[in-house]
Amino acid sequence: MWYIFIREINGFFSSLTGYIVMVVFLLMTSLFMWVFPGQMNVLETGYATLESLFAIAPWAFLFLVPAITMRMIAEEKRLGTLELLNTRPVTDLQIILAKFLASWTLVLMSLLPTLVFFWSVYRMGSPPGNIDTGGTWGSYIGLFFLGGIYAAIGIFASSLTDNQIAAFILAVFLSLIMYLGFDLLGSLAGSGKMSFLISRIGIDHHYNSISRGVLDSRDLLYFLGVIVLFTMTTRLVLKRNNW
Repeated sequence: MWYIFIREINGFFSSLTGYIVMVVFLLMTSLFMWVFPGQMNVLETGYATLESLFAIAPWAFLFLVPAITMRMIAEEKRLGTLELLNTRPVTDLQIILAKFLASWTLVLMSLLPTLVFFWSVYRMGSPPGNIDTGGTWGSYIGLFFLGGIYAAIGIFASSLTDNQIAAFILAVFLSLIMYLGFDLLGSLAGSGKMSFLISRIGIDHHYNSISRGVLDSRDLLYFLGVIVLFTMTTRLVLKRNNW
């Protein structure tokens, strides 16, 4: 399992695609936060906050994470190396977990450079340090778990096909449904209890909740539950392919 994890990390950075994915993410967030005029621009708003980063990042992750995961299993199936992995002393679940953890680690690595934004805004505060630290770290934790869900969805999408582009498109679609789809369904149900319950199935409700800086166990259990759900579904797909 450890070998597969390391192989996926090395494989990502051994290709130009890996660097392009991370550079595009950092460039996109940087331009909206510091260059493009508008409400997202930190310098124009005059407030020591990273709210613009945490508003942009979920949308950037919709494309960043599927780009990371699209080759994880689809490429193995295309090259026929998935059958070779099955001959080794590893289970389907260990293969999936290794690839998922590698993807989640790459998400974390893409987030680490944005700590420069945090330091910049921290120093720009009046006085320096006048920033909602609790809310900021809560948003980082929420974004990290959001990336975990997208990674689990991406691995699942990659297990359904041997075409990387098809896996990418499917992962983007499923991630978008999980992020906003249930909010839209909830709005169609009206404004009562049913609407609230439907919206709670979606990611956005729990991401906004944890972004307030309060680590509610219900939000953490939701993130972990969705990750487990897609991981086990991916396992069923691989088992079906082995029959």
